[in-house]
Amino acid sequence: MNDTGELPGWTHVYSGKVRDLYVPTKLMTDDDSWTGDPLATSPVVLVVASDRVSAYDHLLEPAIPGKGALLTSLTHWWIDQLPEVPNHLAHPLDDRLEALELPEVPAEVADRATLCRTLDMFPIECVVRGYLTGGGYKEYVATGAIGGIPLPEGLENGDRLPEPIYTPAWKAPLGEHDENITYERTVELVGEIVAEQLRALSLEIFARASAIAEARGVILADTKFEFGADRATGIVTLADEVLTSDSSRYWDAAVFASAATPELRMASFDKQIVRDWLSANWEQSVSETPPTLPHEIVEQTAARYRELLERLEQPAGV
Repeated sequence: MNDTGELPGWTHVYSGKVRDLYVPTKLMTDDDSWTGDPLATSPVVLVVASDRVSAYDHLLEPAIPGKGALLTSLTHWWIDQLPEVPNHLAHPLDDRLEALELPEVPAEVADRATLCRTLDMFPIECVVRGYLTGGGYKEYVATGAIGGIPLPEGLENGDRLPEPIYTPAWKAPLGEHDENITYERTVELVGEIVAEQLRALSLEIFARASAIAEARGVILADTKFEFGADRATGIVTLADEVLTSDSSRYWDAAVFASAATPELRMASFDKQIVRDWLSANWEQSVSETPPTLPHEIVEQTAARYRELLERLEQPAGV
């Protein structure tokens, strides 16, 4: 499953479904009675993306080879395209970090590791939708709106929206499901000033990223961003994975324009292959444990992850 385990100079403090977090061991106390939160006290965290894959709230076997490195490269590539947006990457020459004499990032995880400044994260998933699909489409069919935002009548699955919309979600505690919320609810959670900054930044980044992707023959249908406050300056800062295949829905523009059915035109550059195979081969009511993924499904999924990065990295218009 590409589990990282212990890393020299770093102490493991948290594991999510697909990522592991570490802080510098030298910043941890040797006192066994210490109960501090290392993510609250350490100025940096090492985020290591694994090859693990999850779907329908389950970790699956086997892992997707190279997935962690591909998604890490994709985040770094997008951050390079967005130099005007404050981000969470930690730079060794930063005055606040230089004096810490941080340990080296171990070579065994270097291609899938990101050294980040710790932020005070906002409990909001900032979702932006440029196209009508997924859960948004289901909500539109039922209500004529998404997240309380009314949309024109007669839209079909996969249609481009008149303009991108911001439909935030509340980040639920670990083990619970995130909850779609209105913009007004975000104001209650983080205050009016921050709520407006989150909305404006999300829409601005989405517009910029959409143009970059379209110039390379790729449609960015929707995505989710996460932000936190810089602990020294309070500046709202882009964090976590950025515009990856796991946080975004990408389609091939040429296929989208020519395919005969919605299912074909919206074939995404992500783990949708895995979801589709599970839907056809796993009855959750019969077995709580998902089946092992076939080799060909694993290989096809890995190829889709690789193809997206290759497509985006090529010069615009090629």
